[in-house]
Amino acid sequence: MPPKKQLSLFDLSMIVVSLVIGMGIFRTPVNVAAGAQVAELFYSAWIIGGLVALCGALTYAEIGSRFPVTGGYYKIFSAFYHPSIAFAINCIIVVSNAASVAGVSIIGAEYFSKIILPLELQTEFYRIVIAAITIALFYVLNLMGLKVSAKTQNVLSIIKIGMVLVLICAVFMGPGAENISSSLPAFKTTTGIPPSWTDYGKALGICLIAVSFTFGGYQQAINFGGETKEANKVIPRAIMTGLAIIIVLYMSINYAYVKVIGFEQLKTAESIAAILAGKIFGPAGFTVLSCLIYFSVLGYVNVNLLSNPRAMYAMGEEGALPKIFKKRTKKNEVMFVSLSVFAIISVFTLFYAQTFDKILNYTIFLDCIGMATSAATIFFLRKRTAHLDKKTIYSMKFYPLLPLIFISAYSFVGISIYLNDPEAGRNGLLIFAGFILIYFVNRFFNGNTTQQNEQN
Repeated sequence: MPPKKQLSLFDLSMIVVSLVIGMGIFRTPVNVAAGAQVAELFYSAWIIGGLVALCGALTYAEIGSRFPVTGGYYKIFSAFYHPSIAFAINCIIVVSNAASVAGVSIIGAEYFSKIILPLELQTEFYRIVIAAITIALFYVLNLMGLKVSAKTQNVLSIIKIGMVLVLICAVFMGPGAENISSSLPAFKTTTGIPPSWTDYGKALGICLIAVSFTFGGYQQAINFGGETKEANKVIPRAIMTGLAIIIVLYMSINYAYVKVIGFEQLKTAESIAAILAGKIFGPAGFTVLSCLIYFSVLGYVNVNLLSNPRAMYAMGEEGALPKIFKKRTKKNEVMFVSLSVFAIISVFTLFYAQTFDKILNYTIFLDCIGMATSAATIFFLRKRTAHLDKKTIYSMKFYPLLPLIFISAYSFVGISIYLNDPEAGRNGLLIFAGFILIYFVNRFFNGNTTQQNEQN
């Protein structure tokens, strides 16, 4: 039975916002500033990242319009590539997303524990307990059905947007950081010689690693194609609306960071959002920010519990995972098994967050492969769906230039990761190959079982 069409334009737009705005924007500007060395390259990286994300948004908007199905991000791989590739990439995405949920939950718990727990109980154990309770709470909420969790996501997304807007207001709260631009060091190279365009290119590539991480997530909106009202029209509008909001917020808050903290200080600053909050709220700033950060975490946890089970559902539909993963509850149409497994993986990784941090570095490299190959499906999809009425689907302008820019940009980021951290690239490829091997082993045993059943 096909799923009910429950999501509106506003619902899906807010899902896009929460898929992208996690904890990254409150940390990655430090990495970008350190990699850029000079403010001009810092802002250039964010502008380029926003333009690349816009190219990606338009590309995925058309993919979602031409291919509106539940678990679409998985199914575009299985429809246009070998099923083993689809299985391997989506396993990496699901596991890394579960680990991200665990890591982000711990960060939120670190902030929140300082408000609700006495000093002697502010230990790693109790932070993990708070993080686990957070995941469990939204697991139960998602068991109530898509509409309930989507409405909750709307509220959390609005709170998250409000938090960013409040932090941006720090620009107007008194004098900013001391202007030391005249004493800022010039761009430095490892050899000490004047930088070439190659040096600037390498630095930009390093910056774009963090920028791409901060902008990522909107592509998962196509997982909701089968549950969106008028999906052909709503999906592209939701992706573009959500990303437009995000680009404006990101550029504004980065300006606030530089204005309030100072560019040179930003390179090594800690808790940069807390600095902005302190500028606005004074001594109470940390407490206020802790609550807001925790709400941001809630939104990130909820939207991942919404999105990732749908990819697992799609894998179950096509036999890449056991068929039990495609089962829904009769009352609320909840993907119970997929949701439960994803929540369990998230809670399990809470106790191994330090180990999974390194694994996540490898999966960033694989994310570049996933983004580039998923965007490339638009070239096949246009030919396969050429018969569709152009009045009922979205077709991007400047095709094929925009998807080519997006694919080239993520290829550049992937190469930058490999050059900056060769071990991450090599190990990422080994993990990828391992999942492909698991796929064929699973197929082999399932094939033998099927043959035995037919003989009996």
